[in-house]
Amino acid sequence: MTATYDLTTSIGKIRLLISDTSTTSPHFTDEEIQSFIDMYPGSYRLPAAQALEAWAASLTQNADSERIGDYSYTKKQVTNMLAVAAKLRDAENTQPAMDWAEMDFVNFGEVEGVEHFY
Repeated sequence: MTATYDLTTSIGKIRLLISDTSTTSPHFTDEEIQSFIDMYPGSYRLPAAQALEAWAASLTQNADSERIGDYSYTKKQVTNMLAVAAKLRDAENTQPAMDWAEMDFVNFGEVEGVEHFY
């Protein structure tokens, strides 16, 4: 079970998106992140969203607020992770399926089997 952080790799890019950049105490191993990548080939946002949702699910057992005397605090870690995951999914869903291509008019007359009358 390894943990690397190299931004030239898909695993490193996912780690950056989910803020799991510590190699000494990572939340996910490289193998776990690779499994998220395998679920959504060709995308960085969807594997990152899936990883954040899995991470948030693992934190639901922890108390999100505590009160000690007059002192109280609320952690919104799970809520924040799910919000980032939703933004990543929205960004993926609003991205066009393909970019517009430019037509090549330079070689127009070189199509085989087509007669051109000028």
